[in-house]
Amino acid sequence: MASNPEFVQYVCDQMRGAGNITYKKMFGEYGIYCNGKIIGLVCDNQFFLKPTEGGKKVLGAVIEEPPYEGAKPYFKIDEIDDRELLETAAKATYDELPEPKPKKRKSG
Repeated sequence: MASNPEFVQYVCDQMRGAGNITYKKMFGEYGIYCNGKIIGLVCDNQFFLKPTEGGKKVLGAVIEEPPYEGAKPYFKIDEIDDRELLETAAKATYDELPEPKPKKRKSG
């Protein structure tokens, strides 16, 4: 089951205080970005946050599971209605993740 755009937009709206929250459709599901860094995924209308120590400190006890078959485990976030928790967890995750690598330009 693919995620619906309304759910994705709701998740992003809940985190908007963490920075510039955007999403991109990828592989039939959605990548969630904070200030240009991918911080999570929405798959099957469930939100998964990239695992970081900062995120775990904010979230406390976490459920780790892969968002799709063959993926590494992410933090599965069930408390999507808790805006403060999502914003804080998104910011902590963003702060800990490396900057994205610059895209190589094709020559010729």
